[in-house]
Amino acid sequence: MKANIHPDYHKITVVMTDGTKYETRSTWGKEGDVLQLDVDPKTHPAWVGGVNLRKTGQMEKFTNKFAFLDRTSGGTAAKKEAQPQQAAAKKEDKAEVKAEAKAAAPKAAAPKAEKKAEKKEKKEEPKA
Repeated sequence: MKANIHPDYHKITVVMTDGTKYETRSTWGKEGDVLQLDVDPKTHPAWVGGVNLRKTGQMEKFTNKFAFLDRTSGGTAAKKEAQPQQAAAKKEDKAEVKAEAKAAAPKAAAPKAEKKAEKKEKKEEPKA
């Protein structure tokens, strides 16, 4: 290691906002200095869960800006109430379409089977 190029690494005392103290090693200050914290993990909202993005208005701004991407988020109370009714109606429509498709499926399958049988018969016939 080269001499006189590295900072002095020494012990300091850190005092938290609630008054608790602990010793650590740091390059801050001089040997024995006291570092008084204004914000620490015990009191800062980011660490104690006090940050609520809805109170800042940023979450509403985001949802309003990108509401066109997700039709289920945002909107008025009337829209939110109408959504379950619309969803139920869509489910009923899908069920009806499936029932119709099932009913029509055997009818459509029969002509296909007949066509396949006809093709096999034509292949089996000897050519003159």
